[in-house]
Amino acid sequence: MWPVNKGIPLTSDFANGGVSFWYRQIGLPARRPALPGPRDYDVAIVGGGYTGLWTAYYLKQADPGLRIAILEKEFAGFGASGRNGGWLSAEFAGSRKRHAKARGRQAMIDLQHAMFRSVDEVIEVARTEGIDADIHKGGLFHVATNPAQRRRLRAGVADLRAWGYGEDDMRLLGRDEQRERLQVAGALEASYSPHGARIQPAKLAVGLARVVAGMGVDIFEDTTVTEIRPRQGSGAAQAVTTREIVSADYVIRATEGFTANLAGQHRQWLPMNSSMIVTEPLPPDVWKHIGWQGSELLEDNAHAYVYAQRTADDRIAIGGRGVPYRFGSRTDRRGVTQRQTVELLWRMLVKLFPAASEARLQHAWCGVLGVPRDWCSTVHLDHASGLGWAGGYVGSGVTTTNLAGRTLRDLVLRRDTPLTELPWVGRQVRQWEPEPLRWTGVQLIYALYRAADRRENERGTTTSAYAHLADLISGR
Repeated sequence: MWPVNKGIPLTSDFANGGVSFWYRQIGLPARRPALPGPRDYDVAIVGGGYTGLWTAYYLKQADPGLRIAILEKEFAGFGASGRNGGWLSAEFAGSRKRHAKARGRQAMIDLQHAMFRSVDEVIEVARTEGIDADIHKGGLFHVATNPAQRRRLRAGVADLRAWGYGEDDMRLLGRDEQRERLQVAGALEASYSPHGARIQPAKLAVGLARVVAGMGVDIFEDTTVTEIRPRQGSGAAQAVTTREIVSADYVIRATEGFTANLAGQHRQWLPMNSSMIVTEPLPPDVWKHIGWQGSELLEDNAHAYVYAQRTADDRIAIGGRGVPYRFGSRTDRRGVTQRQTVELLWRMLVKLFPAASEARLQHAWCGVLGVPRDWCSTVHLDHASGLGWAGGYVGSGVTTTNLAGRTLRDLVLRRDTPLTELPWVGRQVRQWEPEPLRWTGVQLIYALYRAADRRENERGTTTSAYAHLADLISGR
């Protein structure tokens, strides 16, 4: 364990990395066997996270006779699915205007409504399948803590009205109601949406993998896929592993932030790093000051924002970007969070919740998420090549993966449904720039966002020009 600032209290068993706190809480699952040899399937899914698991679940449910395999380098739920902030929300990555250009404004509104329903779909499947993932549908708060954030918050709520959000889907809270529900220090205004639920993400991943395996899906762990090959002539598509080759009518790439590790995919999606810390359980007198009895999800309205939840056992788990990107699309398998990131997240926690300033930290960890060049999620299947994919969730994947799984089901089964008509289906996105431009650009973007936040906190009443420049460079 590295030393941290003495002002940050730590539990005696504080851990940094290794696994997420979520797995520390429930224990790592027993490893399933690796791929024993060459195999043939109807559908082979590369990646055992939420996207792969949901896709297998819905395909097997629709056609129990399908032969389906999931190929996972580590264990099912190892990546972002078991490391995220536990946000089951209806937020969707990317520009709504950009999505609307594909199939029209109503199609984007339909997509937003599909996200609303997907929150409840995950909750219902968990209930039906007996997956206890500490799910509590308390909704979602966005909080503004300076005048510039408040202006963006109000503008954002007004804009969402044009994209399928009704008054019951998102509204501004009066100050008295906001303070009654959640005491955030310095909060000037807040918005609330009922379309959000807290989850324990590792419990959902482990439970879903158990259900999928029980349906007859083969899950091969400790199986590294190095390349995905399209169908050639009358042959099958292939997933090439370090052990053997898996052939299938369809090979689905569900690798999200780890996509750059596949041959030919190095610049496809950028692996963005996100970090989290979690406190020890807080005593009742602290919660008396904070409130948060509804266990709503929480996000501030800064550019380099933080996100948080009150866990089922009364901790605060809070996360943010930290060091957002490593040169050459490298990822840290150990999940260690840098000292300065832990200190930053701790300062944000105490700033938002001064009553928790004496609480000790118990765990810090990080993980990667996938970011397309236009920051918009996609789902796609090409029947000619036999290749498909879904991802690029930009941190909003817990719910979106479920929608992706149901959409891939319909695409594989050649069903024309409202899901296959949604505007994120079939999007083609250009690749990221080669290094060192990629690394330089991402560092500059987040340096500008942090500078914008500092300026707005000091004296800004409108969004800083630094943030506008960062948006321009990022291509959002």
